[in-house]
Amino acid sequence: MKYAIIIPDGCADEPQASLGGKTPLQAASTPNMDRIAQLGVVGQSNNVPASLTPASDVATLSLFGYDPEIVYTGRAPLETAAMGLSLGTDDWAIRCNLVTVENEEMRDFTAGHIHSAEGRTLIDAIQKNLGGPISAGEGQGGTLEFHAGVSYRNIMIFRGQAAPFTNETKTQPPHDIPDRLIAEHLPRGPGSKLLQDLMQRSRPILRDHAVNRERRQAGERTATQVWLWGQGRAPRLRPFGEIHGKRGAIVSAVDLVRGVGVLLGWTRIDVPGATGYLDTDYAAKGRYGAKALDDHDLVCVHVEAPDEASHEGRADEKVKALEEIDRHVVGTLLDALQKHGEWRILVSPDHRTPLRTRAHAHGKVPFAAAGTGIQPRGQNSYDEIVAERAELAFEKGHELMPWFLK
Repeated sequence: MKYAIIIPDGCADEPQASLGGKTPLQAASTPNMDRIAQLGVVGQSNNVPASLTPASDVATLSLFGYDPEIVYTGRAPLETAAMGLSLGTDDWAIRCNLVTVENEEMRDFTAGHIHSAEGRTLIDAIQKNLGGPISAGEGQGGTLEFHAGVSYRNIMIFRGQAAPFTNETKTQPPHDIPDRLIAEHLPRGPGSKLLQDLMQRSRPILRDHAVNRERRQAGERTATQVWLWGQGRAPRLRPFGEIHGKRGAIVSAVDLVRGVGVLLGWTRIDVPGATGYLDTDYAAKGRYGAKALDDHDLVCVHVEAPDEASHEGRADEKVKALEEIDRHVVGTLLDALQKHGEWRILVSPDHRTPLRTRAHAHGKVPFAAAGTGIQPRGQNSYDEIVAERAELAFEKGHELMPWFLK
């Protein structure tokens, strides 16, 4: 049997006045997702336990069948794995965003969706000035490394036994505090002095950097500082193939999601033109996903665009992203599966990202599944309202995957 999973990141939402009282899923033209609903079943799953922060790290682990309350150690270690960086037993990985802070408010957690080449140049400058051994204060005896990722998404690694962080260290995702005063959301607890100091010291390094001068002249937002969050140590995950006997592949432009796949033992497939933003090449992601079905039992295609649209509060762009995913990813994979005999397909976001708040949120998300052995339930469309009325629901989101694969 062949399996396909499509994750329209953060697509679950609320009715919008600008969309005539419909959710983005309802407003979008999604004939292929609706076809899955008609051929199979629509239900709900709760991918983020109340004890954990709603975000793609926790929700993706849950969606892939792992109980995040048991295996989750932090966001950054997952991204570190995708970047091919190893963590020792005592090492900590910390997410390092390039952000725009104006008037001490979080104006843009992406620094204007800074290009990867520009971001790499800035992170190189941060490494040169802030990286290396810590000679005094919190973390003395440890070593700091700054590694460039994709666009604004980067990683800092603290190596050594002197790490001041614990499970009581609290940090704030910058995408959840749009236009809010950052003073209320700075790191707290063990190791927070070090993190705050690094964030503050990054400001003069970036302020007059040539990259920022060019962006300023072009009318683009500048990276005013780094923002450190999502800390954790390396997780220990039992390989997916060992649990389910399936060979998997992950298609995503986001290091976090790729990292989860890598840690599960899945093949990482990079797609030219996949950006992790609204301008991603949807058709290429669909083609690469369909091709991967030839030599994998399970293929997962993740698309970040709906989540980015929500963070920007753009209902029209969220609808557009969902339509592109339906046409180029869901449709392509649904057609490709028919050529492989027995098959199943699952469409589900990881978490909710309401346009109203522009931030991730707890709560159940809708899923649609169809294929061999899944009996139709008489549901005509895939959206939040149909899912809320459905009988099939998984209060523990990690139980959805075993159901899907059985």
